[in-house]
Parts: sequence; C-alpha cells; structure tokens
Amino acid sequence: MSADALRVAGRMVSFGYFLASEEYGPDELVRQAKLAEQAGFERLWISDHYHPWNSEQGNSPFVWSVIGALSQATDLPVTTAVTCPIMRIHPAVIAQAAATASVQTHGTFRLGVGTGEALNEHVLGDRWPPIGVRLEMLEEAVAIIRALHTGEQTTHRGKYYTVEEAQLYTTPDQPVPVYVSGFGPQATRLAARLGDGYCTVTPNKELIDLFRAEGGGDKPVQAGMKVCYGPDAEAAAKTAHRLWGNQLVPGQLGQILPNPSDFEQATTQVTVDAVAGAMACGPDKQRYFDTVRSYLDAGVDELYIQQIGPDQEQFFEFWTEQLAGEF
Repeated sequence: MSADALRVAGRMVSFGYFLASEEYGPDELVRQAKLAEQAGFERLWISDHYHPWNSEQGNSPFVWSVIGALSQATDLPVTTAVTCPIMRIHPAVIAQAAATASVQTHGTFRLGVGTGEALNEHVLGDRWPPIGVRLEMLEEAVAIIRALHTGEQTTHRGKYYTVEEAQLYTTPDQPVPVYVSGFGPQATRLAARLGDGYCTVTPNKELIDLFRAEGGGDKPVQAGMKVCYGPDAEAAAKTAHRLWGNQLVPGQLGQILPNPSDFEQATTQVTVDAVAGAMACGPDKQRYFDTVRSYLDAGVDELYIQQIGPDQEQFFEFWTEQLAGEF
C-alpha cells in the first residue's frame, strides 16, 4: 500500500508532511512541500511562528506568505498548526488571511487555531494571560472569524475584541473549517464543542476519546510528529536534540517562556538520550513503524510527519521505499 489514505479500524487515515517554519526559510519550505507531494504525502501542516524555539532553528517566515507560495507550487491541502488568533494578530485579520488562503487552495485550506505561546504572542507588549482567559479569547476569536467568513458585514463588541462594520469581499464558496488544538482536558473539551476538527501532537488516546465523547464525534483528528532519519542513530539523535530539544521542556514552560534564549536555557536539562527515547532517530525502520502506529491506534485520522535537519531527500526516499507500504 502506498502512503495515501488507508483504513484503520474502520477509519480512513492519511499521511501528511509537517513543514516547520521555525527551522526553515520560505523557499526551503516550498521545496520540501514539492518533495512531500512527489513522495505520496497527501496534505501539509505548517507551523505559524513569530520566533523559533531556539537560535539553532533560526527561522520564522510569515506563514501567510508561505501558504500563498504553497498554493501555487503544490495541489496539497494545507492546515496551519497552529495559528493563535487572540493577541499578536486580531481575529478579523486572521479571518481575511484564512479566507484568502482558502481561495488560493481551492477550498482545501484548514485553519488550525490554539491559545498559543508567549514565545510568539508577547511581542507587542501585551500581558500573557492565564490559560482560562486565553480559552475564552479563543472562543470569541473563532466566533468573529466564522461571522466574517459568511461574507456578511460584521459588527462585534465583545469581552475581548471589537469589530466595526467589517466585511470580507474575497471569500471561499464555503466557510473555512476551523480545527482547534488541545493538549489537556479543558482545551480538548473546547475543541470538541467549538472546532470542525481537532489538532494534537501526541498519541494520547484518552484525549482523543474525550474529544469524540464531548461532541467531536467523527470530526477529523489531526496530529503531528517529528523524526530524524539518518544512517547513524547517535548522530541523528544529536541533531534532533540540537534543533528540537525544546520538545521535552516540561510542564507549562512551553507556553510561558517568552524568548528563544529561555528555551535554550531550559533545554540544558534535556539530554540527547531523552530525545532519542522520545522520537524516532536513525535508520531503524521498526522504530518509525511503532511510532506511527501509536498515533493510528490512538485514533488519529491525519498524521503529519516532520523530518528534522537537512537530510530531507534521504527521509523521503526512506519513507517511500521502506515505510509507506507498511501501513
């Protein structure tokens, strides 16, 4: 079987590629998207960041410009993973950006949203609010986005946002689906109630089941995972640690640390062995198979895979020749 859609426990599952805006510039992201399409991946995730997590990653192109380029370079559906529409950019502006992206991708764009991180959202000097407030802000923001996607003139005076006689004139035939991320029970319940789909980055069956039970039903569940393919497992683990050791920063630090330098300091507590234990690194085919399978068994409908580091062509060759036929 190829890397296209397959049936798992009665669900149709498909594979996508995860474009990391923190690690690559705009031209490289477009190049990787083309490689992904050639390798049989069916869709794209792309991160939306103002800062990278650390200086080793070293990039943060404006995602909406990149999406415009992707729409002309590939035919793959695109989801932002994820956009925070609550502080750095007003939800009325996000609504316009998402509507344009949907028109450019012929209706296949999905707006992934979440409550964000201080890393990206503190840059205008706003106070970083607690999670409960951010969830309230997200719910109001999504309501504004959906109202504007009708193409009707919208006025809104809410608890957090004001919109006055705004109207989008470039809109898709259908409103843009909004997928909501959730990494804990509170956010997952909101995603089930609010979202047209659910975004996560862990194979957490308990949360996915919660999403479905609380109103998510059969709405799509998207997930992203990182790998670092290479011929030498130790070297691959070191590359993954250098570039994405922040993935293992504990607790709420990922949401509250404001600068890449803070993540660099926090990552000094993360070992190479810990990274190697948390993600597939090196050439062992079984490790990749087991990791992918854990997401599928948890109930994920769309799995997006990101190759860490510069060896993109090697990864796509490995995927098409050794992995795609295993699922």
